[in-house]
Amino acid sequence: MKVIVDLCVVPMGVGVSVGKYVVECQKVLQAAGLNHQVHAYGTNIEGDWDEVFTAIKRCHEHVHAMGAPRITTTIKAGTRTDREQSMQDKIDSVVKQEL
Repeated sequence: MKVIVDLCVVPMGVGVSVGKYVVECQKVLQAAGLNHQVHAYGTNIEGDWDEVFTAIKRCHEHVHAMGAPRITTTIKAGTRTDREQSMQDKIDSVVKQEL
């Protein structure tokens, strides 16, 4: 099953700057071959359900390995059975409706 996920991984106990942890998660997603887009407060990911959630687990493993003792993560996931839809399709749909 295909899924589009909005992911926000927040390492805790590492100070206020978390950029290096975000970069590490981006490397994990890239290595997994998943289409993803960073935005101001997270990352959108699309792909096969199992591959996406395996990559999210790897993000946690890597961030913990970097020294984060605790992580809080917010995940929003969407699936469709009526048709295929990419992240770009969703963006294009909104842009078409703009004034």
